[in-house]
Amino acid sequence: MRIGIIGGGAAGMMVAATINEQNLAAEVFLMERNNSLGKKVIISGGGRCNVTTGLQDVRVVLEKYPRGGKFLSSAMWNFPPAAVVDWFIDHGVPLHCENDMRVFPVSNQGKDIVKVFENLFSQTNTKLLFTHNVQAVKKQVTGFMIEFKDQPALQVEKVILTLGGRAYRQTGSTGDGYKLAESLGHHITELAPSLSSLICKEKWPAKVAGVSFVQATLRIRGSQKYNFTGPIIFTHWGVSGPAVFALSSLIAFEKFNQDNPLQLTIDIVPDMTIDSILTQIKSFIQLEPKKTFKYALRQIIPLSLSEVALTQNDIAVNKRNIEISNKEILKVAEWCKHIPLTLIGRRAGDEFVTAGGVELDEVDPSTMQSKICSGLYFAGEILNIDGYTGGFNLQASWATGRLAGIKSSTL
Repeated sequence: MRIGIIGGGAAGMMVAATINEQNLAAEVFLMERNNSLGKKVIISGGGRCNVTTGLQDVRVVLEKYPRGGKFLSSAMWNFPPAAVVDWFIDHGVPLHCENDMRVFPVSNQGKDIVKVFENLFSQTNTKLLFTHNVQAVKKQVTGFMIEFKDQPALQVEKVILTLGGRAYRQTGSTGDGYKLAESLGHHITELAPSLSSLICKEKWPAKVAGVSFVQATLRIRGSQKYNFTGPIIFTHWGVSGPAVFALSSLIAFEKFNQDNPLQLTIDIVPDMTIDSILTQIKSFIQLEPKKTFKYALRQIIPLSLSEVALTQNDIAVNKRNIEISNKEILKVAEWCKHIPLTLIGRRAGDEFVTAGGVELDEVDPSTMQSKICSGLYFAGEILNIDGYTGGFNLQASWATGRLAGIKSSTL
């Protein structure tokens, strides 16, 4: 059996490795337009490669996908995060789980993850076809003909498309897989960047760039209501951090720009009520009546943000505690619970994944085989699946790649 895998990223590598395990007689061709495997895998997680999540409950894991969670069920139960961890450990890469439940190689080197597959392929019947730019995949009576830009065509019995989305274009993820899928009868949903930082119209975030909060609640009202709680950081252009990435995933298909903005509100003290904020501030005022009010606010928020809070509420930065009215204290407390920001764009180049992809109704979730074109399979980000930051997108690639590898080598 000759099987062609187009795309040498996470999903493609896992497909090839799985076929090698399942069917030693299979002749596997792994095609990659770059001159090496797993470029996006290597740079993920800041070069450390967030391999998967430390969450054990598959039902909880499936809730971390704004799109595709239900479709992923079979693949995820077949190859859950715990099994992924065991697989890499068994193949010589020790992993560790951090406090935020992200799993990394102990070495903190993404290249060690890719090295696992390179070592496997050097010992198996897998042919690595680097710098092979696929131009077309044509269905034939006995299989498929794969045509390249500058190399001879290749005939195979089965094809697995694992080309990823169109995020991180410098790694080769340019969206070519969508065209190939369409040429074989599939439909592609609307595409949008996901997991990106957000750009704000207001300029004051630049003054507190680097200020972060472990827990903040973000809310947006667009075509529907969105909210997410988690870590954030203020930046020179707006806001970033895990909670912002997750929120950007939820609003991936909302259209907003300078002329048509979205309103974001941030609660930077979600565990405090207005009353508890007022009590804490007023207690400090009573103890230190001669100090400037910004130091009273520092009991709740960082000093640099205290100055912003005062400026944004038309209160003099040098105003002393004894001069502050109850109305002004309330105004600032409410601001901390509902910081208003005007979203005018997504940070270009920050998107880690693509929202949207091959229509899931056209793919069998129990096999990853096309319902339209027999012998065609899909795995990874090319599908209309995307998750929050924290190892969920690589986990989806490992899981769908594993299932596509098992089924394509046995069906």
